Order: sequence, then structure tokens, then C-alpha cells
Amino acid sequence: METAQIRRNFIDFFAARGHEIVPSSSLIPVDPTLLLTNAGMVQFKPYMVGDEVAPWPRAVSVQKCARAGGKHNDLEQVGRTARHLTFFEMLGNFSFGDYFKEKAIPWAWELVTEAWGVDPELLWVTVHETDDEAVQIWHDTVGLPASRLQRFDSDNWWTMGVAGPCGPSSEIFFDKGRDFGVDGGPAADEARYVEIWNLVFMQYLMDDSGAVLGELPQRNIDTGAGLERVSATLNRLDSVFDIDTIRPVIAAAESASGVSYGNDGRSDVSLRILGDHARSSTFLVTDGVFPSNEERGFVLRKIIRRAVRHAWLLDIEETIMPRLATQVAEHLGDAYPEVGRSLDTTREILGNEEERFRATLRAGMQLIESELDAVEGEVLSGAVAFRLHDTFGFPIEVTKEVAAERGLRIDESEFEAEMAAQRQRAKEAARDGAAPDASALETFRSIATEGASTRFVGYEGTRAHARIIALVAGDVRVDSAPAGAQIDVFTDVTPFYAEAGGQVGDTGTIEAGDTALEVEDTQYALPGLVRHRCTVREGVVRVGADVELCVDAERRAGVRRHHTATHLLHWALRETLGDHVRQHGSLVEPDRLRFDFSHFAAVTPAELAEVERLANREMLTNEAVLNYETSKTEADEAGVIAFFGDKYGDTVRVLEAGSHSRELCGGTHVSSLGEIGPIVITSESSIGSNLRRIEALAGAPAFEYLQQRRLLLAEAAEALHTRPREVPAQIERRLGELQEARKQVEALSARLAAGEVTDLLEDAFDIGGDRDGATRAVVMRIESVAGPKDLQRLATEVRGRLGSGVAVLGADFAGKASLVAAVSKDLQDRGLSAADIVRPAAVVVGGGTGNNPDVAMAGGPRGSEIDHALSAARDALAGWQPNGSG
Repeated sequence: METAQIRRNFIDFFAARGHEIVPSSSLIPVDPTLLLTNAGMVQFKPYMVGDEVAPWPRAVSVQKCARAGGKHNDLEQVGRTARHLTFFEMLGNFSFGDYFKEKAIPWAWELVTEAWGVDPELLWVTVHETDDEAVQIWHDTVGLPASRLQRFDSDNWWTMGVAGPCGPSSEIFFDKGRDFGVDGGPAADEARYVEIWNLVFMQYLMDDSGAVLGELPQRNIDTGAGLERVSATLNRLDSVFDIDTIRPVIAAAESASGVSYGNDGRSDVSLRILGDHARSSTFLVTDGVFPSNEERGFVLRKIIRRAVRHAWLLDIEETIMPRLATQVAEHLGDAYPEVGRSLDTTREILGNEEERFRATLRAGMQLIESELDAVEGEVLSGAVAFRLHDTFGFPIEVTKEVAAERGLRIDESEFEAEMAAQRQRAKEAARDGAAPDASALETFRSIATEGASTRFVGYEGTRAHARIIALVAGDVRVDSAPAGAQIDVFTDVTPFYAEAGGQVGDTGTIEAGDTALEVEDTQYALPGLVRHRCTVREGVVRVGADVELCVDAERRAGVRRHHTATHLLHWALRETLGDHVRQHGSLVEPDRLRFDFSHFAAVTPAELAEVERLANREMLTNEAVLNYETSKTEADEAGVIAFFGDKYGDTVRVLEAGSHSRELCGGTHVSSLGEIGPIVITSESSIGSNLRRIEALAGAPAFEYLQQRRLLLAEAAEALHTRPREVPAQIERRLGELQEARKQVEALSARLAAGEVTDLLEDAFDIGGDRDGATRAVVMRIESVAGPKDLQRLATEVRGRLGSGVAVLGADFAGKASLVAAVSKDLQDRGLSAADIVRPAAVVVGGGTGNNPDVAMAGGPRGSEIDHALSAARDALAGWQPNGSG
């Protein structure tokens, strides 16, 4: 049975049983606790924990999943087992407080044994050791013999790996036969008994520590069946790498390498890694992930580098990843059309990353070899192995292989310690970006469970009448709050925009009679429940009060201008740089905007000018800005741009900013493009590998910025006695004159220094008991040099003219002392150090020095003490005796 048919059968089976067909969400999850979408239930988590009401009681989906980073990480196992993948499709049927075990279990059995035709005698089942209810259903309803049902503890307790829903599970296993292992069921042999379906009975909520906090508001069903594993099972294939959506990718790697799959264990591992990693990297790039050194971008980079490393091992010299991506698109493009649509961009990104890493790989191999050459004994430092793993993307097993060829092993305990430290850093970083604490979240949920929600009316205006439905002080609900209190206010209606999509939350006032509150920020407490963060300025605010909400209209107008300008800039960037440009974050404030986007290189000044020109050209058309709601399906069909990682429901809001920019956006915007005013890009910079940032101004801030620049130009022109348009040429001419003048000054200084050196030599005196003038010193205050560097230059010149001798010079530069001592090489060999001479002098001026025996410099705040300092240096010289004298 073809994999595509299995996928279709699954969807049709549950659609016929009242399940809504829900498309796969992006691999970039909305859930901030996850790095990548790693399970089918991720997009449904808000419905399962009670944060949102599910739009349907039942759903079925085929979800793109990646397990290559975070707690669910199969990266190192891929290629070495018959079942692990970094990218896979998860078949899932879900119930949100509707049916539970009584339907989920029989339906799973019916699909596997009847629709897919698996012999029931080849199926085993596991359950959690406490789940007697599931055991009874398997026995009494399905008819499974007790001999093929086994109980487990943690293996049948499902969690997301982070805080969230959890519960007991029941798994269906397929017996591959005695050729693959021993009798005894899943408890006896994991290789022989292959899990093909996991039924999760989601009943509880857990915290980060794994402790169960209590029951969920409703009991849910979350089932997951890995499509690739099911396909391999139904087609009696030995491994998931032999199915019809993966094997062709491996075949392309075979063709490029000239190595046949199945002939050699080591090369088979490399070919399987290429087959899998090409799929995961292709889908990650398609969903908007770019190679970088942070978060999911780093996961992608490690996947690509691991694949390229194994291409290297197979002696594939040509760039291979773009070729493999084409095969991925060919065999999965029907199920996921976005893969085909973005294939050109995906090939370019993968190719660029591969070429860079191939160069790094060559240097990295030299680094490994040099580190191995330096090993004393038989152990390579785990810190070195970690650096190769973390910086160069070398899997630890690759370093092990290279080391083994030299008869060496790696200090794995040290390597694991480095990895543990890295994981701790990541955990702390994740905690720093956490959402509201659990107690506050529970308080907000208590409001939502009462049926409360906030209807947003801010698209129509900036004022609204509403009723206060709840007040929260800290994390506690209260009935009232007096003047001076800081309070979260929840109303049934609001014109205040809650911070979302990069747009800051509105500010303004809430008033009722003699009660007045200042709204300092607006945020979502939960989806659909708006939180006005307020300070009570007058009176007492009470739950149930009728109030008038008024947004700061002038501030909102600035936000609207900058938000619509962001969309024009996004369009202009894609027009100028290419369709690979995608938004990766934004900030929209009343007086500025910031826009982060994907691009491979710095944007040139000419390109920035073109982006700015296009955006302002659109603004000047003064075309209407349309903002309307439609279905997500219709928006996709119309080619409206959606932002990966953002969450969209069945109904979405579309922004058409003129004739060219069409994007999904729920923010507030101007009604016509001319309202934006001028758009000025003020900066462009890198914020990470393949990620750029522009900052810009619109409207009055842009005009003020341009006006300020014009005034600066006028001042510069006046100072240069020229016209504004000639300022650059004048500056260039003046710089040329300045450079020539500096050359003349340096030549004059050299001539003056030569004369001064001659004068200084006349004041030289004998040192070290030498009476024939062979060893002399100069200790002198200098008035004619411009700074410490000139003083050092003069001291070394004097030392050179002395031959065997010492020069100690000092100067007072605007109240700050500067000292330098220079000692000839022969005297250094006889025990005289420049540092020892200048150190007592440095103490006098309130400073210090280093330990350089050749030339030592010192400085201090007491320039007026320079003469006393030089006396201290003279005394140090007077007491010096060469080594061996006395």
C-alpha cells in the first residue's frame, strides 16, 4: 500500500466518524515552550488545557513533525536504527471533551485490522499499569486476549517533555516475527515488536518538574501514529528508510556517491542520514527556518552539517543537499504543496549552507588531526570533542571514529558534562522568556471558565462603553480597588488593542463617574481575554461597573502609520531582494518600527535605497488600505502571505495595503496609504546568521529625522564654506589636505626629533659603574612631543643612538603624567629591566606599569610630579649593578 494511500485512508476513516479535517500546522510552533512542532497535538494544546474553546469536538490531522532539538531529539539515533527519523508525519485523531477511551480504542483497532488489513494475531497492546479502564475495553469490547496485553509504568505515561497536558497511554505493537527477535511481546524485544500507534488519554496537567497539578477541565483524546512506521509495517519492509517517500531520496544519494545501499553497514548509515536529513532540512526551510547559531536555526544547521559530513564520508564532492531537496519535493509535494512552491529558495539556502560547511569541514578535519597529534596518552579531551560538536557541527560519533583510527578514545564523561552545562544554559534562557507565572495563569483561566471573553471593537474606533467583568491584583481576583492601586481590568468589550504581532498594546483611560484609571499597557491574558494593566488615579473601581474606555488616539495613529509602513517595507524587501525574504519578527511603536527578516547577506546601500523608494512610491499612490475577514482556505488560495509561527484560526484577517502588499494581519492600520507619510530607513544590521534587521520611521518622526539631517548638512556646508550638494566633495578634498599636512608634520617631527636626540645625548651619564662611557643613560623631561606614542618613539630613538644604554623620558600632557623607559638588549641580558626602572617613577605620579624589560610605559593622574618621578627613576638606575659585579 502506497504511503499516500495510507495517509488518505486515515483521514477518510475519521472524517466519516465526525472529525474535522485540520491541515498540518507549521514546524515552527506557536507554543513558546517548544523549539519545533514535535507531535500532532501541538496545535491543539490550547483546546486541551482549556485556554481556548475548540471550534469542533473532534479533529483529524496529518502533522509535520521534527524531533531534532530540545527534549524530543532523535538526531543522533537517525541512520543507526530502522525506525528513528528527524522528520516524520504524525497521523492523529483528537477529541476535545467529546469521546474518550470507549471510542478511541475500538476505532484504532478497526482501522488497523479492517481498513489497513493487519492480522489481529500479530498485534500486541500495552497500557499504563494503573489503567484498568483501558484494559477492560481491550478485553471486553475489542476482544484482545490477555496474553497479548502488557502493563508498563513510565513507558505508558505520555507528556510533551515540558509543562502541559499529560496522561496514561495505550500502544499498539506489530509483531514482525521470530526472524527479528525473541518471543514475549514488547517487554521482551523492541526490535521485533514495533509500535505503530499510541493512544494518549489526556486527563491531567503537569508542571516543568513533571508533577501532576490536577485534572484538565475536560478529558481529551490524542492519538499518534507515525506514518512512515505504519507504511513500513503494512508493506512488510525492514525499515522506514525503505518506504516510497524516503527510498527515492536515498537513491539520489546513491547516484551521487556511486555507493549502493545495502552493501556496507557504514555507508548504509550515511545514506540513511542523507535520506532523512534532506527531508527535515527541506521542510524546516520551507516553514521559514534559516540556518543560524541560535534556537531552531541552530538545529537546522546541525542537521545540514551532519548530512554534509556523511556526504563527505561517501566521497560526494558535488553539492548534494539541493539535489536531495528536489527529490523530497517530488515525493511529498502533493501532500504539502508549499514544499514545491518554495523549492528554488530551499535549494539556494541549503546549497549556500553546504558550501560554507564544506570549507569549514576541511579546516575542521585539520583541527581534529592537530588535536589528535597533541594528545598524550590514549584519551582525547571531552572539551575538545564538545567544541567540535558545538561549533563545527560534528556529531560526537564522527569525532569518535576519527579518534579510533588513531587508537584513541574520547573522555565521554567530560563531553557529557559540557553538554549538560549547555542544556542548563538553554533551560535558563527558556525560563527567562517564560509567560505569566502559573498562579496568575490559573487566575486568568478561572475568568475564562466562567464564559468571559473580550470583544475587540478597536477596528471601528478608539472609544467604547463596556462592563468590568473581573479585576485581578497580582494573581488574586478582587471585587474593587482604590486610588493608587495597580490592577488588571477585564471588560466584556474593548477598543484597546492587546499587544500582538509585533504591535505594542494601546494605552489610554478608563472612566466611570468619579473613577478614573490610566491604562498603561494592554495584553492578552489568554486568547480572547484582554488584560488592561492600569493604575487607579481617582475613586474606586469595582467589578460590574459600566465604564467608558478611551484609547490614546494620537498614539494609536502613530502605531497605525508604522504598522502599515511595515507591510510596505516587507513587500519592497521581497521585490528588491527576492521571495526568500520572510518576516522573522517586528516591533511597531508610535514613533518607530523594527523589522527582522531572512536574507543571506548585508543589504547594500543601493538596495536599501531601492526598498525605501518602492515603499514611498506605494505610499504616494494613496491607495485604499483594506482590512477584512475571510476563511484561511480562501486567503491561502488568493496567495495572501502568512507568517510562519503565527497562529491562525479558520477565520483570518487580511490586510491589503495598496495593490501589491497582501498579508494576514490582525493589527490596526491606516485607511489609505497616504496617511503613512514619508518612510525613512534609518539602519540595517545583522542580528544572526542569515537574519537581518532594518529600523525605520514613518510620518512625523520620519519628517523630523529628515529635517534634522537637512539642518546638519546645512551646518556642515556653512562650516566648509560651500553649498550643501558640494559637502561630500569638499570633505574629500579637506581629508586629502589633512593627510598631506600630517605627512609634512611627521617629516618635520622626525627632523626635530633627530635634533632633540642629539641634544639629549649631551646629557647622558654613565651607569653601572662604567667609567669609560660605554654604558650610559638619559633621564629627561620632554616638552616638545604631542603625546605618549611620540614620547615612546623618542625614547627608543635615544636608546638606539646610545648603543648600550637606557633612555627614561617623561612628560606632562594636560596634567597627566606619561613615562617611558627603553633598555638596550645587552643591558637586559645583564639584568636591567625597563619595568624595574619606571616602576618607582610610576608610583610617584599615582600610576603603574607592566613587566616589559625592553620598553616599559607608565602613566598617572599627577602630571605636576613628573620631575620627582624622573628623580625616582634616576635613583633606580644609580643603584643598579650588572649581574656578576660587586
